[in-house]
Amino acid sequence: MNFRVGIGHDVHRLVVGRKLILGGIEVPHTRGLDGHSDADVVLHAICDAFLGAAGLGDIGEHFPNTDEQYKGISSTELLKQVYQKVQMAGWALENVDVMILTESPKLQAFKPKMKYHIAQVLGIDQAQVNIKAGTNEGLGYIGAKEGIAAYTVVLLRK
Repeated sequence: MNFRVGIGHDVHRLVVGRKLILGGIEVPHTRGLDGHSDADVVLHAICDAFLGAAGLGDIGEHFPNTDEQYKGISSTELLKQVYQKVQMAGWALENVDVMILTESPKLQAFKPKMKYHIAQVLGIDQAQVNIKAGTNEGLGYIGAKEGIAAYTVVLLRK
């Protein structure tokens, strides 16, 4: 069998006046992520990992932040479109592994909801999705609670 691995990364600044959307769900917080879409770093990182593994470029090529049709769009919709492109290219998902870096909010209680949402969107078993969350130990922009980042790895098979 032919396998491919892709890695994705995204980061957005935390700002007042926006909802915090992570992994396709709303997480109660005093600030949300700033961006052209809903700024969901988790789903954006998954999209980039998919596109990389399938050799289809990156999220910015498919959904440029200069295109008004994507302003405020749900990243769930972006993920659906990306996964469809990956499937049309002949690839199937084996698993997705996500690492979210944030000092605040704590995400332990929200990880199962994110996992469920991602599995539902992709039409896969929840066992194929793993969500981890950690801090940056007070270092850098994440440690200063200025932003949230996500890293993702996906394994695809032909």
